[in-house]
Amino acid sequence: MRTIQHITTGFASHVGPLTIHQPLPVSSLRIADPFLLLHHAGPQRFDPTDEVPRIDAHPHKGFEPVTFVFDGTVLHRDSLGNTGIIGANEVQWITSGSGIIHEEGPTPELARSGGSLELVQLWINLPASKKLMKPAYQELHSEILPHVTLLDGAVQARVVAGEWGGQSGPAVTQTPLTAVMGTMMEGGSGILPLPAYETVLLYILGGSVTIDGHHVHEHQLIQFDNKAESTEVAITVDADVRFLLLGGRPINEPVMSYGPFVMNTEDEIRTAFNEYASGAYGHV
Repeated sequence: MRTIQHITTGFASHVGPLTIHQPLPVSSLRIADPFLLLHHAGPQRFDPTDEVPRIDAHPHKGFEPVTFVFDGTVLHRDSLGNTGIIGANEVQWITSGSGIIHEEGPTPELARSGGSLELVQLWINLPASKKLMKPAYQELHSEILPHVTLLDGAVQARVVAGEWGGQSGPAVTQTPLTAVMGTMMEGGSGILPLPAYETVLLYILGGSVTIDGHHVHEHQLIQFDNKAESTEVAITVDADVRFLLLGGRPINEPVMSYGPFVMNTEDEIRTAFNEYASGAYGHV
């Protein structure tokens, strides 16, 4: 069985109109290679309004910002000309590569009628060899995400990327990794499969579980030990859970990040800022 190496708790802050919890990075866990940052927004209720709260257009370069929507609807627009709506149990996967600008937030329909929004944004590093690749955008709607049922129905999940539970996710990834989003029902217990990678994370959006003798609750992130050959863990679901399960192969390269850019050196960060200032990434 795989064991827990570390547990972090997300501290609360604000990003645009959203209240978020950030369990990665924190002082005790600066990076979980290749995963750089995890922001959990919501569940947050929006009252009906004619004004759409949004995260204004901003740049990214050198990594992949990925948004997992658990509730509500999100409108995305970017400098590649993409416009897309992502709903519950769906994912938008951006490969920023050599540079992209995007904006996102609740859809106008959600703003007008009011409703709840809950999502996780994950930053995944790109290796140096791909940091200047052409930017790309993927919309992964629920109908193309394979469904997995485990623990006698207590676990219901969708495989976004990689292989898990006998299914393969449709996301095109730039490094070997697995991403799974789903729910666990209170009272469920048994052996949960884990991705066969050195880095494995389990984030609990809501609810609570007991794993390896540890009681883990909402806004907490589990980092398992790095023994990739161990691909199972015993779990008991203490209260209904929403979760994001991640596994990845470490890139093992220097990471230099500043604001919305993730590169390998300070000079590359300065170049990214100069490119953005000159308009090289286009506009939304």
